[in-house]
Amino acid sequence: MAGLASTESLTFEDAIALLGESCVDVHLNGESFWSAVPINVWNYTLGGYQVLKKWLSYREFPLLGRPLSSEEAAYFSQVVRRISAILLLGPALDASYQAILPTATGLPTA
Repeated sequence: MAGLASTESLTFEDAIALLGESCVDVHLNGESFWSAVPINVWNYTLGGYQVLKKWLSYREFPLLGRPLSSEEAAYFSQVVRRISAILLLGPALDASYQAILPTATGLPTA
C-alpha cells in the first residue's frame, strides 16, 4: 500500500487519512483472522452494503456447510488490497473528474 501511496504522490499522513487511523482484526473463527485491516477499508460500502462483511457473511459455515477454502481466504486478502487502492486513488480520481467535468456536461465553461 505504501507503494501505491507514493505513486499517487500521497504522503504517509495522506494515506493514513484515507485508510483510517486505526485497524481491525477480522476473525474468521477462534483461531484464524486477518490482522490490521484498515478501518476505512473494513467500513467501505458499495450499494449500501459493507463489502468485506457482506462477502464473509455469504461464506459462513452454516450456509456453505464447509469451512472457507484457502483460495477464498486469499481472495479476501486481494479484495482488501483492491479496496485500499480505490481509497488511495480517490483524490486523483476526484481531481480527474473535476478536470473533465466542464467539457463532459456539454455546458459552456466559465
